Amino acid sequence: MTDTPNPIAAGLGTFERWLSLWVALAIGAGLLLGNLFPAAFSTLAALEIASVNLPVAVLIWAMVYPMMVGVDFGALRQVGDKPKGLVVTLVVNWLIKPFTMAALGVLFFNHVFAGLIPPDDAQTYLAGVILLGAAPCTAMVFVWSNLTRGDATYTLVQVSVNDVIMVFAFAPIVAFLLGVTDIVVPWDTLLLSVGLYVLLPLLAGYLTRQNLVAKGGEAAVDAFKSRVQPFSIFGLLVTVVLLFGFQGEVIFESPLVIALIAVPLLIQSYGIFFLAYGAARAWRIPFNVAAPCAMIGTSNFFELAVAVAISLFGLGSGAALATVVGVLVEVPVMLSLVAFANRTQHWFPKDRGAA
Repeated sequence: MTDTPNPIAAGLGTFERWLSLWVALAIGAGLLLGNLFPAAFSTLAALEIASVNLPVAVLIWAMVYPMMVGVDFGALRQVGDKPKGLVVTLVVNWLIKPFTMAALGVLFFNHVFAGLIPPDDAQTYLAGVILLGAAPCTAMVFVWSNLTRGDATYTLVQVSVNDVIMVFAFAPIVAFLLGVTDIVVPWDTLLLSVGLYVLLPLLAGYLTRQNLVAKGGEAAVDAFKSRVQPFSIFGLLVTVVLLFGFQGEVIFESPLVIALIAVPLLIQSYGIFFLAYGAARAWRIPFNVAAPCAMIGTSNFFELAVAVAISLFGLGSGAALATVVGVLVEVPVMLSLVAFANRTQHWFPKDRGAA
């Protein structure tokens, strides 16, 4: 295997490369501001309609919309070109991942950590990790695919297929798993969240993309995404500040809670990756398809999970806190897996066409 330049610098911009650091700083800022200005955060929390907090809704849209512009549904015509990789992706994402995340959440929050977390808090943390587990990655997988020199067309196809499935499957899966764990879910709020944070951004992204392609082709799409990407990162960081501002008192009283929430998330992330990666190796899927098909299930659409957690359980809820912890752990985990995949690409055959 020949030496290749470090792909991280080429695949990640400054903000993406140091996303974990920015999230950690945003957490610190939120904790500090929440304790210094509790009245201001209470006022922001009160700005809601139909269980949707308006400031956070704007921030979530700022995160999600640029990603949706990048989804090319024309790629769905190529859905059969790499069938093996797509089968692994869909089975892991929709038939395994949500249920293993729920099982790990029940194991740790209801049993292993039972003496460390109050039962009511444990249920809300459980709800948050379930929301993460039911939302496979939509946008960051393009970064992880690029870092492993994955097949760009295949990555686009899998993201497009996952977005279509998410529109129909996310709400039923979440409602089922929350019901199994005895957490009451208001269906109207859940469906509103899916419509607000998946359907509408998807439609807006599609219309924007069509308009840009008509004017300047894919180059215009790429230029637009570059312009709006800073708003996506800004939306994420300000959302984290708000969430931890509302959680400040709880976290200062129980700082261990962040580490406890991270434990099942870390086990889930590494477990799902090695399950999909191992299946791809056993099926002799080429590396440029195997790597992104393992990455998409490992990474989460945390923007959606954060938004739905806030809508269902509130800004100051343990569910919202758990989804933000998912943001904190995701980037270092994914970068470690990118490094592992690049070191083990010789395990896989070279791309010889359909896989």
